[in-house]
Amino acid sequence: MKHIYREGTDLNHPTLLLLHGTGGNEEDLLPLARMISPSSSVLSVRGNVLENGMPRFFRRLAEGVFDEEDLIRRTEELYGFLDEAAEEYGFDRKNIVAVGYSNGANIAASLLFHYRDALAGAVLHHPMVPRRGLKLPDLSELPVWIGAGRQDSICAPEQTGELQSLLEKAGAKVEVAWQNGGHQLTRTEVAQAAAWYENMFT
Repeated sequence: MKHIYREGTDLNHPTLLLLHGTGGNEEDLLPLARMISPSSSVLSVRGNVLENGMPRFFRRLAEGVFDEEDLIRRTEELYGFLDEAAEEYGFDRKNIVAVGYSNGANIAASLLFHYRDALAGAVLHHPMVPRRGLKLPDLSELPVWIGAGRQDSICAPEQTGELQSLLEKAGAKVEVAWQNGGHQLTRTEVAQAAAWYENMFT
């Protein structure tokens, strides 16, 4: 997978896995990494799927309707890539925290839904429920932060509540931060994520 890896100044900190939104690329969320944990190593990945020329992490059938078969395959692909990248760059595979926005947050949530050991934590900006009717792995004490918009027309507040409930039932420690706006990613929201991260991981 096309990516950027930048080694941090404190290798005891989690490696941040950056996952962009639809139409983004591996450069997009680098400023977020500097705000959330400037001393962490960063692995920023570009999605392998193109939708009208726009990179994504998995296909969708329509707005808000995921291609579930492709989602499962791409989640497995990303999981395998994390194993390979950890070996190549020498970072701790068990100490990765995902930072995803929109489509990137969805694939990060899918990693949590499918694998117990995929991530050490996750910062999910405006995620949706990746799959339904799935028994989640044991996510006991795994920290997850969700940024959500009360006026988000792409990810309705009900979806946020459903995702929170599913993760908590699997044992995750979930914190949701509500914004009054829509689907856009704001500096205020990133600052809230950074404060949560500092409390959880430093």
